Parts: sequence; structure tokens; C-alpha cells
Amino acid sequence: MFSSQKVLQECMEIVLQSGNIVREHWARPSNVMHKGRIDLVTQTDLAVEAFLKEKLAGLVPGAAFMAEESSQSEREPDGLCWIIDPVDGTTNFVHRIPQVATSVALWHNGRAELGVVNIPMMHECFSARRGQGAFVNDVPLAVSKAQTLGDSLVATGFPYDFTGRLDRVLARLALVLPKSQGLRRMGAAAVDLAYVACGRVDMFYEEGLKPWDFAAGMLLVEEAGGKVTNMRGDPLHFGDVLLASNGLVHEESVALLGPTDVTSGATSGAA
Repeated sequence: MFSSQKVLQECMEIVLQSGNIVREHWARPSNVMHKGRIDLVTQTDLAVEAFLKEKLAGLVPGAAFMAEESSQSEREPDGLCWIIDPVDGTTNFVHRIPQVATSVALWHNGRAELGVVNIPMMHECFSARRGQGAFVNDVPLAVSKAQTLGDSLVATGFPYDFTGRLDRVLARLALVLPKSQGLRRMGAAAVDLAYVACGRVDMFYEEGLKPWDFAAGMLLVEEAGGKVTNMRGDPLHFGDVLLASNGLVHEESVALLGPTDVTSGATSGAA
């Protein structure tokens, strides 16, 4: 079966191997190109994506690919599809900040069936299979037990394109900072979601994410006992503003941030 433990294990091995490319390139100068003013791509992004597509192609025959550096569409895929972010946190990578992740999810019928988020410079590999729990380095993990936003560490990210968004971004910060224990900005949504799943962060929200930013991490959070919706508390669709939490603070988070939601389609990922 396409979502068997064997497929997940082989997927993990492929993603872990791709981490060697990230580590090899870490000590070299980065050949940085611009997709936008602050939207960067490096030879590492391209090399990791090419490696993953080559190796995963034989793992689930017939599965399509939606990958950050080569995909022409961000529409929810029909049928089986690998959703790949080769280097989530490219700006972190360029500045040698270690919160850099490779995110791979196998998507089927509107949801991720398995997901892997590998943070190679931190030597942490998060994985999940639907209905089978979430793990980091094969150790079971769970979301935090924070009961209120006042007890919660919150994470967020900023879109590459601030056009028409800056007022909302600042308004949300003004709401969250006084209500929470603190706010962190990792620079990679896959890392943020993995950190929600393992209880390091209690809530995470971000506007403008692409499918490859959250497909695997969303499954991690759900399988670790948390909740992922749009900002209004409804099921998350591609293009929505994402809200993830340990579940216990979700209703309070929706009440706080829901009124700021303007869903106009995802146009940028995390910088």
C-alpha cells in the first residue's frame, strides 16, 4: 500500500540522504539567485529537489510531484502526489542559521498520508503516518499541554511579498504579543510545525504559505495530538492562512486572530 510503514521508512531514508547534500553545501559559498526581492534560491535547493524527485519516483509508481522549484501549479492535486520543499528556510541557509528543513509529504484525496520533515543541521528527523502517530528520530512525540495563550510560546512567519499584507501582519503581532508568553520567528514553516508537534511551540500562524511549506508539518501536528485549521477554525485549504496549535489553545487563538483573516490565495512562502 502507498502509505505503508515500509514506504514511510524508505521515504525517510531518502530524505535523510538528501540531508547530506545540505551538509556538504553548508561549508561552501552559496550561489544565490533571486526569485523575488527577498525570495532566494540556491544551488542547494535545486540539487536537493532533483535528488528527491529521482529517488522518490520509484517509491510510489504513478505519483505526481509538486515541488517548490519546479512546480507550475499550487492547486490541490488530484490523486497521489509527492509535495516537496527541498530547502525550507533558504534565507536561513544562506545566512547559515541551522533552522533549515527538507519537507516531503505524500498527498492523496485532499490530505497528507505520510510526511517527513528533516532538519539536517540539527540532526532531527520528524515523521508521521496517518493514524500511526508522530516521531522525531523514531521517538514518539506529542504536543504541549499549555491551556491558555498566556502560557503559550507562539511562532509565526512573514511572507516574502508584503504587498497588501503589512497592516495585517503588524495587527496580528500587536494582538499576540501581549496575550502570549512570547513570540518566535524560525524562518521555516516546516520547522515551526515540527516544533508545535513536539511541544516546543504551542501555537503557530502564518499567512501566504505554499502547499510545500505545510503539507508534511500539518500531518505531524495532527498525529502528535494537535490541530491545524485556517484562521477561522475551518478546515485548511491551499491558500488559507494557517493556524496550528496543541489543540488546547486553538479556540482562544481563533477568537483572537480570526477577525484578522483575509484569504486571498497563497502567494508567498516564509522568508
